[in-house]
Amino acid sequence: MTASERLADPAQASPQSQTRTTAANAAVDPTTSKRTPRAIRSLNKTTRLEANGVEDKDTPSNSGKGKKIAAVITEAAPSALPEGATPKKTKQRKEVKPKTEDTQEQEPQAEDISTKAKRKRKVKEDLKSADPQIDGNIPKTAKRKRIVKGEEVESEGSEPSPKKTKRKKATDVEIDETVENEASPRKARRKTKVKEEDEEVQEGGEGQKKTKRKRKTKEEKEIEAMPLATRTDGLRMFIGAHVSGAKGVHNSVTNCVHIGGNAFAMFLKSQKKWENPPLQDDHRDQFKAFCGEHKYDAASHILPHGSYLVNLAQEDPEKATQAYNAFLDDLNRCESLGIRLYNFHPGWTGSHPRPSAIARIAKALNRAHAATKTVTPVLETMAGGGNVIGSTFEDLRDIIALVDDKNRIGVCLDTCHVHAAGYDLRKPVAFQKTLDDFDKIVGVKYLCALHLNDSKAPFSSHRDLHQNIGLGFLGLRAFWNVMNEPRFEGLPMVLETPIDHKDEETGKDVEDKAVWAREIKMLEGLIGVDADGDEFKAMEKELADKGAEERAKYQEQFERKGEKDKKALEKGQKKLQFGKTKTEKAIKNGSDSEA
Repeated sequence: MTASERLADPAQASPQSQTRTTAANAAVDPTTSKRTPRAIRSLNKTTRLEANGVEDKDTPSNSGKGKKIAAVITEAAPSALPEGATPKKTKQRKEVKPKTEDTQEQEPQAEDISTKAKRKRKVKEDLKSADPQIDGNIPKTAKRKRIVKGEEVESEGSEPSPKKTKRKKATDVEIDETVENEASPRKARRKTKVKEEDEEVQEGGEGQKKTKRKRKTKEEKEIEAMPLATRTDGLRMFIGAHVSGAKGVHNSVTNCVHIGGNAFAMFLKSQKKWENPPLQDDHRDQFKAFCGEHKYDAASHILPHGSYLVNLAQEDPEKATQAYNAFLDDLNRCESLGIRLYNFHPGWTGSHPRPSAIARIAKALNRAHAATKTVTPVLETMAGGGNVIGSTFEDLRDIIALVDDKNRIGVCLDTCHVHAAGYDLRKPVAFQKTLDDFDKIVGVKYLCALHLNDSKAPFSSHRDLHQNIGLGFLGLRAFWNVMNEPRFEGLPMVLETPIDHKDEETGKDVEDKAVWAREIKMLEGLIGVDADGDEFKAMEKELADKGAEERAKYQEQFERKGEKDKKALEKGQKKLQFGKTKTEKAIKNGSDSEA
């Protein structure tokens, strides 16, 4: 008997079909269903049937812990047939394996359905028993799908559907069955965002710590923005630090105000890459406005630092062009901002002779002068070592000698670099001798700025290692000499001392700008102070003791390196002497080929 005949005469249907029909009707019957069915809005509207809590009787339980199966069946009933008409033949559902589930079907009943309305019903079954024949290798959460071929008939209805649908005759209905072991916990994915800066420590099983950071509140940000120290007015020395210009060069002004500085340096763009976006007009205007508001003289007391990538002594044409373009871009930015001084490292020779490298630096400076109008490039003294140019006063003298416009060239004296290069600033007599040598060789009239740094490395070590004021090998007395030198009055003095320290809880490096604020006030306090007084000596000793351990560490490294270099030199001389002796013997014996 076909499905159409069973539909026309339910009494002739098989016992199995009658059983399924009875179960489905029982699920719909409001008197027997646990869940109140939704009210049928109209005979012309779609009817939705829901049944929950039906247990699969065909599947044996597994150790008393049943696995739940959720099944959803969507099926459409055919339109009501005219009297005496034969219903269309519908496709018989494919037989489902008895091992998985015996799906109960709801036999459609004829109803009056209006135009373009569908009669649908959904039967949700929540079966408690699980299928014991699932392969043990299958994961705890497994999904099985089966396709039920059904026939969907559309009829015309009076009310339009809110969504546009296409006319279909056959629809694939997917049934997802999820078998989940109740004993295993559900797997959940989490995405956590760290928004907290206060550290909430959670200890793991092995003593590991997890920290969460709290986002700073508006009040905390305002507190951080408050100046760490107030600026001192009316001084002859203008002291500051190399501050950040991140997110806009105009921020360097407020960062200097934050530490109480009267002069500052910054990078005009990223010093770690060649290509950078141009200076924005609003950043330029804000920089000028902030300088006017906080009374900074951009032409005299602001000293931008050049990129470390630039080497004006480069011989390779392509690399030389790249370096010059980056250098010129910085000079143009200075002129746009109203800055007159621009500090840079002279460069290095590579494998080429020093005189030719110096000539290339001077040539690049002459080109830059021709392309700009007001900015003055400032040569920084270097610590030396290897093929670095600028570690001797003679290097600076030779570069300046080849520059055409000598009114637009200057020198920045870095205390750490000069000390490491072998020029003594520690005692008053040695300090005066160094300045006199500079004046004779270079000319003190070219001195435009200073970098104030103590040194971790010993005297004449040719190592560029900056240290905080008073903790290194220069000592506080050297900076007393600087702060009381009349020839330095009115020049920008920029701190480049380290401000990073290890956070005790996270172990990461964090910046403490209060270090600069304290050093600025300390240096300003040295002006006019008696160096032989008890107050100065106590401060000098306190700082020296604080840095004693680190000085001993670098002193040992320096001595060990000195011994290594000495042995290498002696070994080289022995090789040279051995070759010379062999040559002399060959000449004495008359062997020209050996000679």
